[in-house]
Amino acid sequence: MIAVIDYGGGNLGSLLAALRRRGAPFTIVDDAWQLEAADAAVLPGDGAFGVTMLALRERELDRAISTHIARGKPFLGICVGMQVLFEESEEFGNSAGFGVFRGRVARFSHAAPRVPHIGWNQLDICGAHPFVGNLEARPFAYFMHSYRAGVGPDTLAACTHGERFSAVVARGNVMGTQFHPEKSQDTGAKLLDNFLALTKEFPLCS
Repeated sequence: MIAVIDYGGGNLGSLLAALRRRGAPFTIVDDAWQLEAADAAVLPGDGAFGVTMLALRERELDRAISTHIARGKPFLGICVGMQVLFEESEEFGNSAGFGVFRGRVARFSHAAPRVPHIGWNQLDICGAHPFVGNLEARPFAYFMHSYRAGVGPDTLAACTHGERFSAVVARGNVMGTQFHPEKSQDTGAKLLDNFLALTKEFPLCS
């Protein structure tokens, strides 16, 4: 069973519709006990980094997420759900994240033509992982964000909006997209399909 984490700040509708179209077994969870019982998890998110981390802590979901990841279970973070997997963010003051990926989430610099970054943009596939399998070399995805993580060793796909940033990241069982895959047509559909395939292939712990 795949847990879709509801901490009170994520936009779940389009993601749930995409999972239903694929016949994926999922349940919406909002507490630690439910998450601990899941085989895989997705953390969607809209809004600010610090507010998201606070909401997760209030529900004790932060510890459950850390345990889930440590057990090697597949985990996908979407938009802010990806950003909180980094070490920290400067959004509305410094906030600590889960630290799965190294780096700091920061606002786009003055090099960006406009902020927020809204619309379709091209990805540059620059890493190898089953999560980005079958993607074209330069696929398009739909973005809507003002903060970004820089390119690092776990970046699978980068994007340029005045400056280069991480659009897709992964390390082992943990994956993330800055954009919403369920709103990114063919590119997003392939990523969701790849994630669902990985939920069956990774060694899952009960």
